Amino acid sequence: MSDLKKHTIIISPIGNPDTNLLNRVRRAIYNIFGYPTEIIPILDEVDFALDPGRNQYHSTPILDELVRNIPYRAAKVLAIAKVDLFIPILTHVYGEAQLGGKACIISTYRLKESLSPLNSHEVYPCRVIKEAIHELGHTFNLRHCRDRSCIMHYCRTVKDVDRKRNQLCRYCSVLLEDELKRLKNKSRNV
Repeated sequence: MSDLKKHTIIISPIGNPDTNLLNRVRRAIYNIFGYPTEIIPILDEVDFALDPGRNQYHSTPILDELVRNIPYRAAKVLAIAKVDLFIPILTHVYGEAQLGGKACIISTYRLKESLSPLNSHEVYPCRVIKEAIHELGHTFNLRHCRDRSCIMHYCRTVKDVDRKRNQLCRYCSVLLEDELKRLKNKSRNV
């Protein structure tokens, strides 16, 4: 498996997936990262990560479980959950990723906030796609960007998510190109 194209990004829905939404995410991933994608459920449930006191799910143990179960051919795995995620230092997160690692997760739970019935069919999928690309970007060693319009900009609210574009800024694009070249060279040497 020396050719990077033989590797895939796995989109792993947790719960009942929206096939149309998953296919939109799949196309966006290919457009940004150039990797083929597959939709494969890896985890059936995430009750093991539930914090009863917060009534939220700790995302870090979910990432750990994803990594333990990742298929060999997968370059990266993106889990998409409908549950409310958190890390201990924040009230909630839209997602979490292993910086430079293999796994990331996003939650659609709070991405439905402040939707208008007039535009929810377009705004909601755009939010999900932006957060999916953002978290996958972290697995490719991209960090948070200062450019508020860059997809790698850190978001505290859904308004922040709505404000950013669904593309990398020029600086982050160069960093991603460098990382993709590094990974390709690394796979050749293995």
